[in-house]
Order: sequence, then structure tokens, then C-alpha cells
Amino acid sequence: MARILIAEDEAALREFISRALTHFGHDVTVVEDGAEALALLQTGASFDLLLTDIVMPVMDGIALALKVSKENPDLKILMMTGYAAERQRAHNLDMLIHEVIAKPFTLDEICAKVEVALASEAGPSVGVTTFDAGLISKN
Repeated sequence: MARILIAEDEAALREFISRALTHFGHDVTVVEDGAEALALLQTGASFDLLLTDIVMPVMDGIALALKVSKENPDLKILMMTGYAAERQRAHNLDMLIHEVIAKPFTLDEICAKVEVALASEAGPSVGVTTFDAGLISKN
């Protein structure tokens, strides 16, 4: 079981991801934006993974990743976005994040990407990934 922090401003998607990851046995905490996530992390709360949207009010996911990675260099970061231009912006963060997940995604896709990131021992991957649903199997 991993401790996962989800920063997502869209309530329905936040709930969808939270339920999915909880169902897979993870301890999930959700917040509505990057500023709330940063404040929680600055209290000393410990997480194995930060799953953050890129486009959010108050503080976006890129600003969050930049701030969090300085104070928590071992925290694995996955980003998600539905905007192609935002995926390109995140491409410049290859050394800080594991992946940018393109929205929309299925429950199986997000769970699979989270598991890959959690299992990763070798730092962030390079590039932006899109899903090939044929490669993901449901457990």
C-alpha cells in the first residue's frame, strides 16, 4: 500500500481517481489545487506519490512540481492533463516528473500508471506517454 496525494480541481475526476486507487489498496488524500497540496506537504505529511493535474487554480501542477521536488526529491510525481500545450510545458520537467498522463483515461489506465511509477526505482522517465489500452490488463 502506498500513500498517494491527488491534486485535482475537478471534483468528479478527483473522486473517480481516489476511489480507484483506494480500491487498489492505496491510502489516498485529495486536495483541490496545488497550493493546498503544497501546504499539506509542508506540514511534514509523507507521501509516496503525488498525482497532480497541470491546469488548476491558485497554483498549477507545474509550479507545484517545481516547489515540491526541491523539498521532497524522493517524492514520485505523475502529472495529468487534457491539454496538448500543457503536456509540452511539462516535457521540460523530465528530470522531476515520471510521466504526463493524457486525459481522458480509464480507471485501468490511471491505476496502471500509478503502479508503474510506484514500482520505479530509477528516477523520472523522459517524455510524455499516451496509452495503448491493449497493453493494460485489469487485475
